[in-house]
Amino acid sequence: METGTDLSETMYDLSTVLDFDALESVRPGTSLLIAGPAMSGKEAIAFDVLKEGARGGEGAVVVTTNDRAASVVDEFRTDVPELGESQLGVVDCRGDGVDADESGAFVHHVSSPGDLTGIGIGITKALEGLHKGGRDRGRLALVSLSTMLTYTDKKTVFKLCHILSSRLDSAGYVGVFTIDSGAHDDQTLQVIKQAFDGLVEIRENEGAREARVMGLSAEPSDWQDL
Repeated sequence: METGTDLSETMYDLSTVLDFDALESVRPGTSLLIAGPAMSGKEAIAFDVLKEGARGGEGAVVVTTNDRAASVVDEFRTDVPELGESQLGVVDCRGDGVDADESGAFVHHVSSPGDLTGIGIGITKALEGLHKGGRDRGRLALVSLSTMLTYTDKKTVFKLCHILSSRLDSAGYVGVFTIDSGAHDDQTLQVIKQAFDGLVEIRENEGAREARVMGLSAEPSDWQDL
């Protein structure tokens, strides 16, 4: 890992999507969990983090348990017109497709959201493909851990998150993972949170969405409107 001035130059600025001081300078290899209730915009935030990086030339890897790979590719191509041929990888966990390399995006299909080995292989292949394409910096989004938890137990998902954190660290990428905080008990959430460097917590307050950041600085940030 770089030190001194070189390190400051490699930090990721995620504050253009979420305006928090703690997100202005995020270390490569950092994994963040975005936790909030259903329909609180977690997926959109995760995708926006990747799209913002892609606009700057970074690689993007999306692991999707709900949306088809083709939909993800179309969305990125629409929102990031400058997206390059070796800039996007998608791991589709819906279990109804085959490997493909269409429209310049690397796509890997996995049998189900519970096939964590297949998901890990797909992510590794995507990271390798982007690296070969010259994308030494990038961002990964996994949407969502809640779907995976309906197929397997919390300890297995925790282990996957821990392994992915190591891979992101080796690749110099940052990761954002989403979870529906209202779909799991407190013990499950506490176990999953331990796999991450930081937490973006979202809540509904008097009809408004608010967020705060925890774990990246000495104290949690104040709640802010989204």
